[in-house]
Amino acid sequence: MSSTEHSGGAVAKPSNWNLPNAITVVRILLAPVFFVMLLVDNGADGGLRWAAAVLFILAIATDGIDGHIARSRNLVTDLGKLLDPIADKVLTGAALVGLSILAELPWWVTIVILVREVGITVWRFVQLSDRVIPASRGGKLKTLAQSVAISLALLPFPNLLGDWVNWVNAVFMAIALVLTVVTGIDYIVQDRRLNRSPKRTA
Repeated sequence: MSSTEHSGGAVAKPSNWNLPNAITVVRILLAPVFFVMLLVDNGADGGLRWAAAVLFILAIATDGIDGHIARSRNLVTDLGKLLDPIADKVLTGAALVGLSILAELPWWVTIVILVREVGITVWRFVQLSDRVIPASRGGKLKTLAQSVAISLALLPFPNLLGDWVNWVNAVFMAIALVLTVVTGIDYIVQDRRLNRSPKRTA
């Protein structure tokens, strides 16, 4: 019998205190550091702006790392399923608010995205007593699109390459915005279908 099994043959659940969850928590803690670095020099294209952009990219990239470790080492936990999307939302939310404060992103875009993200997060917490809702494939694609769009917006490329980069940034941000709204609606539709379906009895 392996060390992960009990005498009854059931597989033991992995502990919440594991490396993937620790990486996720670090990602959450890095959000305020990134936010201060972004705003402290009023968004100038100096060293702090570059450092803030790189920190965001590195922090958001760990989303794939902790997920890979959790799956490959059988360390997937309900806590991780809950914290992982929250970490992404905290990071992207900090970036969006920071960019809007710096007048580099319209506030309405930030508000639409944050309303969707906060709404889905609250809904997940409400459903905790019944089930843990992991990020869907569409949700993960949305997060990827947001990450790319925000990374392009954070990097001060227009000052180096010209204003045409702003058009590229706008296209990626529009894609991220559309995916954010569509996947938010999809979550609600799928939940209503699940609630309407007859419950199975043992």
